[in-house]
Amino acid sequence: MLENRPYRNAVNDAESVADRRSRLEFEHAQRMEERQREIALQASPLRTAEERIQQWEKLHALALPRSPTHKLLRVIAEQTELLLEQVLEIQQRRFARPAPPAPPAPPAVEPVT
Repeated sequence: MLENRPYRNAVNDAESVADRRSRLEFEHAQRMEERQREIALQASPLRTAEERIQQWEKLHALALPRSPTHKLLRVIAEQTELLLEQVLEIQQRRFARPAPPAPPAPPAVEPVT
């Protein structure tokens, strides 16, 4: 059960407010550092073009547009340090229509003996 105490006593002392502020600032700084690492990964020459685009999609919570004339493709190319042609190639691979399945082979006819 909650104690019935005045608001001014809800926080033990002024230092705990300062500690909380420091902790929140530290956590914010950590999140920003992690985001900067993630941004660096999207343009890393050690990653494939597909991996860079996947990283970009993750960071921005957006999928690669289907239209080859979409304006966002240039932004993706710039931010991943890829050529627009590379982005278009990956887009074409991802969204290419699969080849129709081969027709089934005719049933084998057993020779009459």
